[in-house]
Amino acid sequence: PFAEPRLAVLPQVMPVEAPVVTVVEREVVAEASIPVLVEEQTVEAAVPLVDVHLPAPQVPVPPATVDGRPVWAAEPFECLLFDVAGLTLAVPLVCLGSIYTLAGQELTPLFGQPDWFLGILTCQAGNLKVLDTARWVMPDRYRDDFRQGLQYVISVQGYEWGLAVHQVSRSLRLDPSEIKWRSQRGQRPWLAGTVIEHMCALLDVAALAELIASGAVKQMHAKQK
Repeated sequence: PFAEPRLAVLPQVMPVEAPVVTVVEREVVAEASIPVLVEEQTVEAAVPLVDVHLPAPQVPVPPATVDGRPVWAAEPFECLLFDVAGLTLAVPLVCLGSIYTLAGQELTPLFGQPDWFLGILTCQAGNLKVLDTARWVMPDRYRDDFRQGLQYVISVQGYEWGLAVHQVSRSLRLDPSEIKWRSQRGQRPWLAGTVIEHMCALLDVAALAELIASGAVKQMHAKQK
């Protein structure tokens, strides 16, 4: 008899379940790592554009000589020229602190202040009291629109206030002989004299600061009205 041929046994194919794929939403993780910028309501402090380096702290209200010259005018000195409502003024650099821009800055008003007080400028050095310079130097010709277009505030060394100006021009070196000094200051003791060549007023900011600090400015301003 013939042997029956053996049937080839095929390996049993076991059904394979579909692998479970775990999907990790990496986009969500990435979004969580991205910082969200939140607009803060805090007021940024103004950064000075220029710092005037002084050899020594300014002594408040230096005594004037017989012809009306302050102590800083005993020798040639550097001055900063700036414009207020079209009028060019000069201030000795020894009396200045820093120059701040008003671009993007808002002055904080305070109630109960005189009309020459514009407001508070928040800067890195602290709160700066800003004065309406035009109201001081031209009270007879002052107009309310002079407050428009103010671009800079010049702080005064040793005091917590600054001058609001429209333009800052340049600095120059002056000899005391180039200035017509005022021996009699009268109602405007802050006006030290006139720069003859440039025909601009030279301000004695230390004398002006003393008036403000002593409260005499209110009496003087009432006389000018």
